[in-house]
Amino acid sequence: MEHLLQPADPRPIADMNTTPLIDVLLVLLVMFIITIPIQSHAVKLDLPGGPPLLRVDSIKNEIVIKRPDVILWNGQVVDEPTLRSELRFTQRMAFVPELHLRPDTDARYETVDRVLGVIKSEHVEKVGFVGNEAYAHW
Repeated sequence: MEHLLQPADPRPIADMNTTPLIDVLLVLLVMFIITIPIQSHAVKLDLPGGPPLLRVDSIKNEIVIKRPDVILWNGQVVDEPTLRSELRFTQRMAFVPELHLRPDTDARYETVDRVLGVIKSEHVEKVGFVGNEAYAHW
């Protein structure tokens, strides 16, 4: 009966116990995954603007302001964002065309002022008022 209680090989086990090592490595791996910031794969590119939405003249373009708050670009009705993009496009042309601003006598000052603000913010180089003779009182 004594031989049943005795181990068959009385030598000590020389192999390393890897279970705690694996547990520690798994915990470190989970902590590493949690603390890594989420990577965004967005690439920011400044793409050139597309072709103009409206008719653009290479020599001169005309903005007419009518009542009630109607803005015309070369005879076509536009809103302020479209006007801004058209002005930006003309300022990037090889030969920058002139811009003629023609407010009607009954146009609201506020609308004219907003259009002048858009023209200034887009750094239009060649701008002039056309039709000032309509304001002369003889």
